[in-house]
Amino acid sequence: MLENLKLFLMIVEKGSLSAAGRELGLSPASVSERLMMLEAYYKATFLTRTTRSLSLTDEGRVFAEGARRLLAEADELESRIRSGTQKISGPIKITAPVDLGQTRVVPILDRFLAQHPDVTIDLNLTDSFVDLVSQGIDFAIRYGKFSNTTLKAKPIGENRRLICGSPNYLHHRGIPLHPDDLLHHECIMMRFMQGIDRIWSFQANGAPYAVSVNGQRTTNNGQLIKQWALQGQGLCKKSIWDVQADLAAGRLVEVLAPYALSPTALHIVYPPARVQPRRVARLIDVIVQELAINNAED
Repeated sequence: MLENLKLFLMIVEKGSLSAAGRELGLSPASVSERLMMLEAYYKATFLTRTTRSLSLTDEGRVFAEGARRLLAEADELESRIRSGTQKISGPIKITAPVDLGQTRVVPILDRFLAQHPDVTIDLNLTDSFVDLVSQGIDFAIRYGKFSNTTLKAKPIGENRRLICGSPNYLHHRGIPLHPDDLLHHECIMMRFMQGIDRIWSFQANGAPYAVSVNGQRTTNNGQLIKQWALQGQGLCKKSIWDVQADLAAGRLVEVLAPYALSPTALHIVYPPARVQPRRVARLIDVIVQELAINNAED
């Protein structure tokens, strides 16, 4: 039964029956037969299949979540029996924002791997939201308010955000002294799944103050936003963690500091499995602790 659960999750992760079969050394006919056996056993359709795509049904999403939980529990049981209850080993899949991942998370992971040589890390750096269940990801590090009731979250803290640009850009275009001045500047905007982040919120005279910005450049990659700002292409809104080294070196300059942006919450988000593998729980604790310390220092 566990092998069929693994096969189902591989189908979901790869997006096709044939790709899952190649990964596991199974023929397409064998994969299709085992999937039909699963659906027949549970009297439910787990996948909607067309000639071009494959997607989870509502029942399939519930089944994938349960399958991942059962496999995690089985893996944890085997690990405890084979290696003793104190040994940490096995794979961990994570997703994090690009800039934050490179500047803050990767050093933490490097230290964790050095301490636990039997652990492997699969890190997906993206500024887009990823479906944790369908992609088989153990947890995500995410900015913003947490509102997804199907997931669990551990708060890390709030992160200061700021507006900055290169000295060259500010020399040629001038330094904005009030949020309204951004209407006359090139603003580099972030695109999320929900849309473009063109409403930049400030505090003016103790009250919220929002400005709708514009510019030639929009992207879904936070690292590219900083790169464009460093090249003098415009002003950007970034986390202090992402640009701290550039500010210290003078490559970027903060503007509109008296109108400080509202801080952004940072969370670790994960599927609601009843039992997390020891390796996953331990890494979550380490990341929460170290990022919270860095946040306090900043």
